[in-house]
Amino acid sequence: MNFIVDNIFIVAIAVISGGALLWPALAPRGKRATPLQVTQMINRGKTTVVDVRSAEEFAAGHLRDAKHIPLADLGNRIGELDKSKNRTVVVVCQTGARADKAARQLQAAGFEDVHALEGGQAAWVAAGLPVTK
Repeated sequence: MNFIVDNIFIVAIAVISGGALLWPALAPRGKRATPLQVTQMINRGKTTVVDVRSAEEFAAGHLRDAKHIPLADLGNRIGELDKSKNRTVVVVCQTGARADKAARQLQAAGFEDVHALEGGQAAWVAAGLPVTK
């Protein structure tokens, strides 16, 4: 106990830095769906797939019937998706990081049921699921 009192600033720095390292892992994320879950959503119908990757990544292969809106353009082009506000929306990127950001933007715009593909296009391909070029 004396050590903590004598070195309160060092202990405080250690606690704060530890908290800063844990924050990203504990921060709330949007809904995520595995490739299997996305396949089930698509098969049930009423699902819109939005691909937020670059044009080159999209051209290399994408989920069937995916709407291509790069993440940088999503804010300006979100109106194109207004018809899908009552549908399930699945957001796809290469690894899942950009999809989380896009999903948050869509939720802020009033979309109710938005999921990010966990692992992105890479996980989709690794699962052996079909892609369209």
